[in-house]
Amino acid sequence: MPNGAQALMRTLVDAGVTVCFSNPGTSEMHFVAALDSAPEMRAVLCLFEGVATGAADGYARMAGKPAATLLHLGCGLGNGMANLHNARKGRVPIVNIVGDHATAHVKFDAPLQSDIETVARNVSAWVRTSQSTDALCRDAAEAVATSMGPPGQVATLILPADVSWGDGGVPAALPRITPAPCNTDDAVAAIAGVLQRGGRNALLLGGRALQEPALVAAARVAARTGAKLLTEVFPTRLVRGAGVPHVERIAYLAELASVQLGELDNLILVDARAPVSFFAYPGKKSYLVPDSCTLHHLASPTQDALGSLEKLVEQLGAAGAAPLLQPPARPGRPRGKFTADKVCKAVGHLLPDNAIIVDEAQTSGLMLPVMTAGAPRHDVLTLTGGAIGQGLPCAVGAAIACPDRPVLALVGDGAAMYTIQALWTMAREKLNVVAVILNNRAYSILNAELQRVGAAAAGANAKAQFDLSDPALNFAQMGSSMGVSSVRVTTTEEFVAALERAFKTPGPHLIEAVVPSAISGLKLKLMPLVLGALASLPAPVARSIKRKLAP
Repeated sequence: MPNGAQALMRTLVDAGVTVCFSNPGTSEMHFVAALDSAPEMRAVLCLFEGVATGAADGYARMAGKPAATLLHLGCGLGNGMANLHNARKGRVPIVNIVGDHATAHVKFDAPLQSDIETVARNVSAWVRTSQSTDALCRDAAEAVATSMGPPGQVATLILPADVSWGDGGVPAALPRITPAPCNTDDAVAAIAGVLQRGGRNALLLGGRALQEPALVAAARVAARTGAKLLTEVFPTRLVRGAGVPHVERIAYLAELASVQLGELDNLILVDARAPVSFFAYPGKKSYLVPDSCTLHHLASPTQDALGSLEKLVEQLGAAGAAPLLQPPARPGRPRGKFTADKVCKAVGHLLPDNAIIVDEAQTSGLMLPVMTAGAPRHDVLTLTGGAIGQGLPCAVGAAIACPDRPVLALVGDGAAMYTIQALWTMAREKLNVVAVILNNRAYSILNAELQRVGAAAAGANAKAQFDLSDPALNFAQMGSSMGVSSVRVTTTEEFVAALERAFKTPGPHLIEAVVPSAISGLKLKLMPLVLGALASLPAPVARSIKRKLAP
């Protein structure tokens, strides 16, 4: 008869959880040994827990099902917290297996003893410490089912060592998962009526509403009614490119988002949250829906977004409406002075068909959406929770979920340093990932925020907290040391050649692009003044400025 760990492994595999991103310690040794009892389980070693959790996030976004993480005690779970936060905000399914001390050992308060459940509750919709080998597999099956939602959630199963090594484990079947319901006929009819009355209306799409079938349904609604299609600032997974309906992302900066939303009469949420600013700013609104705009809910995160959109199409008689699709278009081959914008232009020029872009470029990626709008069809994964250090790990998970698709990670230098260990896992697993690290030698986004929050008078000591130039980071050397083919480029021509070569050559590649900050100097100083003036400008002028600052 199997022990608890072996039965747990079989339960996970039978439930469809066939990848485990691991960073184990002593308490997890029986789980590690049990890997050999289930060859269907792919175990991926990560050198830092934040890589394991970020990789599980990227995997689930692309695979549509959860991966497991294996983490060591409360400290290990805590180390992975930031990327579990991102997964929670993105409604991504993850099953954490967190080892704990054997039950009889807990009373001694050993050096690594901690309250794991309290740590887990910060990011988990479901938390349980398994109390016996007999109960373990039922707990695990419930964790998997809960993670799958709807909506997708983080579930954390805490595994005491004696429960893992105990004899008599019995694999458990996955509980029946009830499909998400559509919104009611009356609710959909009411929203159809709102759209039919005309006015300035928009659908705000998030979550599962950003996959192609739902996008096409939403585009039919837009074609019939004239409503705009918007998506959240940081969508979990967005399908875009040539042949796909175009959706306009709400801008990160609250002042620019207010320009996009300011004239709306009705905003209809489809698996999305009402837009709010990322932070509080002196004298500025946190809730970005205008007072004159009415909010409607076509599909909540627990409802079927596609089914509800299809109901709306039927109510509007829009099944025959031709959705507006993005025409194919690529920017020309970039030349001249090397900037972050030229990096984005090169991506649009060279992006392979069916690629996956993991976008954590921060300020260096401002031009990415417009440069890739007409590129071949691709998926974009973004920083859903705002906790940096997601890009490289997320690319690991996406590449494992979709081994036949090219993965491009665009990552700022500060963000890359949070989880640089992901490069080692890329090399170990021989993943087809091209990692572009945009090295502008600063936490550039924080320089911009320093201006926006009214702390522009800060002196040299304050500004030094955002400076990464002394000592200078060399990402090409770091990548090479971890087995990734790496190159540092300082000109546009070097970058285009390196990107072209990396896309054509299997295996992981790192391109360190040394670029100036996209927001600096006079532009940085003027930004708060321009943003502050937007509300008082005529709407067409404000929209023009918005398009220039955040296309």
